[in-house]
Amino acid sequence: MSVSGNQMELREEDIRKHYTAAVAMLEGFDHTPRIAKSAVEGKASERSSGIGSRRRFRSTTPGLVTRSTARPEGVHLVSRIEAADEDDPLTSPLQATLQHTLRRALAIALAMGEAYADVSGLGDLKRANLAGSLDATRKGEFTELLAAEALIAAHAFANAAAYLLAPHGSEVQAEVGEAEELLTDNAPLALHGLLWELDQKLAVHAPDDAQLIAATAAYAEQVMEKVTLRAQNAPRLESFTGADWRVEADDLTISGFEPAVKAKSSTLTMAFKKPHEVVGNHIAKYQALRLSKMLMAYDFDRRLNPFAEMGGFIFTFMGDGKPGTGKTTLIQMMAGLINDYCQNAGYAFRYQNFGIDNIDSYQGKSGQNAKSFIQNVIEPGVIGFGTIDDIDQIAGKRGDRQSSAGQQEVTAVFMEAFAGANTVVRGNCTFGMFSNYPENVDDALRQRAGARFLVDGPQTREDYIDILTLLMGKNHDIPLGDHDLYGAQEIKQAVARSFEAYNRPHEPGLVEVFGRVQEQIGDLDNLTKLGTYLKAIQQADERFTGRAIKNITDAVKVRAMDFEMPDDWMENPELFLFKDYDTKSAMIAELRVPITVDMVVQEINRYADSEFRYADKSDEVAIDNMVRDFGRQEEAKRRYLEGQG
Repeated sequence: MSVSGNQMELREEDIRKHYTAAVAMLEGFDHTPRIAKSAVEGKASERSSGIGSRRRFRSTTPGLVTRSTARPEGVHLVSRIEAADEDDPLTSPLQATLQHTLRRALAIALAMGEAYADVSGLGDLKRANLAGSLDATRKGEFTELLAAEALIAAHAFANAAAYLLAPHGSEVQAEVGEAEELLTDNAPLALHGLLWELDQKLAVHAPDDAQLIAATAAYAEQVMEKVTLRAQNAPRLESFTGADWRVEADDLTISGFEPAVKAKSSTLTMAFKKPHEVVGNHIAKYQALRLSKMLMAYDFDRRLNPFAEMGGFIFTFMGDGKPGTGKTTLIQMMAGLINDYCQNAGYAFRYQNFGIDNIDSYQGKSGQNAKSFIQNVIEPGVIGFGTIDDIDQIAGKRGDRQSSAGQQEVTAVFMEAFAGANTVVRGNCTFGMFSNYPENVDDALRQRAGARFLVDGPQTREDYIDILTLLMGKNHDIPLGDHDLYGAQEIKQAVARSFEAYNRPHEPGLVEVFGRVQEQIGDLDNLTKLGTYLKAIQQADERFTGRAIKNITDAVKVRAMDFEMPDDWMENPELFLFKDYDTKSAMIAELRVPITVDMVVQEINRYADSEFRYADKSDEVAIDNMVRDFGRQEEAKRRYLEGQG
């Protein structure tokens, strides 16, 4: 085991020396289940006749009458794996891959447990216990350390197995249920319990090779989740969680109880758009351009983005507008920019969209799909961009009887992921929610969108000339006329005009509040007056809460970062992207601009405008629905009375 900074290496020789023990566990051992119940009896059928299994011995040790009365069961994972395709007498490539993967994962787990024993002092206590010289005052410590080692070995086994199986997965999914047989007496017993339960899961859920891989990966995920929950209150884990453990041959880094995921880019087949092809939508386009470059400042060694630390990073945003105003085009532009930047820098980029097809009728499956979507995008080893198009159709309003159970599950997952107790914003990813009808999105979920992109499409005469010319293509000879093509799309001038337009609000309800406050206290030129304006907005709309203030201040911090990172920084990674974290932070800090009163007023008006716009539409929709309900009731009553007469 070698040490470098905060990273410790599990040497290859320390892993391979456990191969013999790992193979022995895969070939067969007896285990008496303590917690889980058997799903199948006996071991898998053998491929060849005449080769019997080893005898099961019954313990004659006195005093074991208080142990579980469950029968010990022979676990023969090699036989179980090979039985997945009984028609083929030879071991298939996927079956061999799984056997090698499990052997490797077990060896890594045993090496990890051994390394923990060395650094925690457990190794000395084990030797003293074996020699019969363990001090009675240290027996409690010994028990706690053994339990910690068991949790570490269990998680390392599941983590390595899931990581190594990732490239061999397919679209096939498996639902294997909860991991139950998690025993923490010691590391070998913990691994025996997990292998016994894996054998049971494969017997039920793995009728073929594809299901074999899917079921094993799904069980590994369940084990990691169970161990992580157990480890939250377990003592003596600091020497494990305080460092990263590196397995160089597998490109695997074990960081505490966080799942390791292969940093693979997603394959993008969408038609990317250039910024000038997004006509209108000036502020939305500007913020998307800025956010694309912000993401690239992420430091993979520190696992943090300077923008996330300084403030001004947009973790979640909502783009709303009428149908046909350019939301999809905006997504294509932003994904294309990030993809190009990542390819130039050699970073892994992962784009994923969560659509209506992810809503499943199977109970709990929609929530699992949403959780998987979140985990794929936030993986610290990639630059991630997640989109949720038509979120009003995907995430249901709480209490809405027309929302399915799946939609309610998705809402709960997104709310927890975007601003929950365990949310960690590293700055390597962003989530965009898009909707034509944002008023139909749950209020609490909508307020978790830290930034608002009003996607209003082309607005001016110049915008319409630009979009007509763009969409006409080149297969014509119609002259352009007296027009500066795409000149109106120059981002700096357009954005300046757009921001200045928010010196006063636009929505009628907010205009009334703004005017009344100005009459009472004059220009909004200090924090007291700005706070008074915010309170007046809250009195007009009770949904304007503390989270709204946080979103506004975050947007102001974004404006403080209102500078354009030079294109050279993206084109030549050596100038910025490949610098160390502290250097990148200093380079960004030099470009910051001071916050002004105008910025604060504009961002208050932008955010409050969107909330008033959503609330007004939501209220009108609710009123219209009630009017229709009353009308139906009156008509039903009239027909009923006619029938009675």
